[in-house]
Amino acid sequence: MPGNRISPEQSQLRAQSRATLAAQRRAEAETVLEALRIEQAAVRERTARLRALRLAKEAAEAEATREAATQPKAKGSARTKRTSP
Repeated sequence: MPGNRISPEQSQLRAQSRATLAAQRRAEAETVLEALRIEQAAVRERTARLRALRLAKEAAEAEATREAATQPKAKGSARTKRTSP
């Protein structure tokens, strides 16, 4: 079928068009991947910061518990017992 044939110029234009499209897709993919890497780095930084805060809080609570356990207990209660005469 002679009507379905394309000229060499058309073939070259198609090849260039496909190459351009492929280059655009690669560039878009690189942009998306870079954005993903930035987001992942931010998540890691926030996670590390929150973990450090949690560990500091737990250490402070443990220290407070140790201090409360080592302090002498008050003898007697605040209320005094009444004795009948």
